Amino acid sequence: MEQDPRAWIATLRNSHERLASVVKPLSPEQLRGQSYDTDWNVAQVLSHLGSGAEIALMGLPGALGQAEPVDRAAWQPVWDAWNAKSPDDQAADALVSDEQHVQALEQLSDDDLAGISLEFFGMNLDAVGLVRLRLGEHAMHTWDVAVSIDPAATVAPDAVALLIDNVPQFLAPRLGRAPDVPFRIRIRTTGPDRDYLLVGADPVSMTDWPGNGADSEVSMPSEALLRLAYGRLDPAHTPAGVVADPADLDRLRRMFPGF
Repeated sequence: MEQDPRAWIATLRNSHERLASVVKPLSPEQLRGQSYDTDWNVAQVLSHLGSGAEIALMGLPGALGQAEPVDRAAWQPVWDAWNAKSPDDQAADALVSDEQHVQALEQLSDDDLAGISLEFFGMNLDAVGLVRLRLGEHAMHTWDVAVSIDPAATVAPDAVALLIDNVPQFLAPRLGRAPDVPFRIRIRTTGPDRDYLLVGADPVSMTDWPGNGADSEVSMPSEALLRLAYGRLDPAHTPAGVVADPADLDRLRRMFPGF
């Protein structure tokens, strides 16, 4: 996994620019239309990204050791304020808030980045960990918006290149649901190339391919595997590059229902 936080920040910048390019041309009707997330319209997805950027900015001084950590009770008023905005304001303000967060990260010195430490839901995040969480959320929700306009939309390649290694190390054991009947699937990806063994058991685990031990094999673009881990590889959004027995795909989709 990439260990230079500036590479992650640069990719987050690109994700912000992509989001802006998708959102700015949207009509009021499109902002109120359904996003990929069945619980939110497009403006609500943007509200989530905007409030997330605001909360991240609130927590940055604590992560830098310049202030006390922000209590999570402070998050709810931010969400309430964003939920009260009109859809048009949610969209416009989200881009402003997101830009402010990315700019704040870009302006950090090397010493600042080296000193970042944040306790977050049982994890101790360094600079890479902090930006990685935001990039994963940002890239996926950008796709949630983009695909509502263009059904063929994909996650940005530079984000995929960084986030793909997050699937076995972070996403699979946290988001994967243990199946009723255990299974072991070899998953080979392209763009970038990876070779994994996914063990569907309790707990779910995913490791580099050890050379044997799989019940079956699937292959897919890394972009598709990343979306699978986030519950975004339904049949209507499964690219032709996915090669798998339909039963295996069904098992994988049930394992990663998303959130």
